Amino acid sequence: MTISSGTVWIILSVIALLLAVGVIIGAAVFWPAGAAMGGLLLLYVLALAKASLVIVQQQEVGVLQRWGKFVRLLEPGLHFMTPVMDRLSGRVSLRVRQLNVRVETKTEDNVFATIVVSVQYFVLPERVYDAFYRLDSHDTQITAFVFDVVRARVPRMTLDSVFDKKDEIADAVKAELSQVMADFGYGILKALVTDIEPDHKVKDAMNEINAAQRLRVAATEKGEAERILKVKQAEAESQSKALQGKGIADQRRAIVEGLRESVGEFQQSVKGASAQEVLNLILLTQYFDTLKELGQNGHTNTIMLPHSPGALGDLAAQIRDAVIAGNAVGD
Repeated sequence: MTISSGTVWIILSVIALLLAVGVIIGAAVFWPAGAAMGGLLLLYVLALAKASLVIVQQQEVGVLQRWGKFVRLLEPGLHFMTPVMDRLSGRVSLRVRQLNVRVETKTEDNVFATIVVSVQYFVLPERVYDAFYRLDSHDTQITAFVFDVVRARVPRMTLDSVFDKKDEIADAVKAELSQVMADFGYGILKALVTDIEPDHKVKDAMNEINAAQRLRVAATEKGEAERILKVKQAEAESQSKALQGKGIADQRRAIVEGLRESVGEFQQSVKGASAQEVLNLILLTQYFDTLKELGQNGHTNTIMLPHSPGALGDLAAQIRDAVIAGNAVGD
């Protein structure tokens, strides 16, 4: 059975600790002056025991070296190593980390833009040795490949295409990094194009173009709304006038019908009365009714012109002539 150096060191440390305790007890009983030397020996043993212990946290891997040479990888937990000979060279985290890379490049339409690519990567558990020893700076390596991929693809795209095809850029970065970084013990979880920042002058121009387009659409919609409103108002006015004319015609028809009935009833009641006399009487009655209503309303805006009741004869003559002319046209 093979015994590791750590186990041997534990056994030796326990023996040394027991000897130190025995020396201290013996010195205290037989030689009081030797108690101090025993205490120093105990402190020395405890310091060596502490130096031989190492704790590796969860999601970490420790790299143990002896005299500068790799010995083994330490899993999470408590480990023992030989003091002076062994040394914990480093710790490798297995957690997913993110590196944000800002790349300034030029598009096909000669617009300079800054593209931010976020690369999420992790150390492959089975390739911890390569990840620790083969790369001096993994951040620098990843950044260089991101610069290479972005500056190789974006100059063949317009600025609008960069916004539309940012997922293609991210996939290209991931594919390139996954192939290269796997040899160094790193896996690429995801590559994301998180931001595209054109030059501020270009951004202002794009915002102005967008604002002008929106204003043009708004003006078109406003004109269409005004046109519809005017059409509806014209249709409403047309229908209103049609209904108003129909109402006036119905009113005049009713007035004529009422006059005819009134004349007929009056002639039946008063024998020998002519239609002209009845019409004059009705006009006179309406004339006095109108004056009565005007007199009862003190807030009227009606302007009264000088006239006499004899003017009713002229009005009756005009009505008579109009009736005669209408009958002639009808015949």
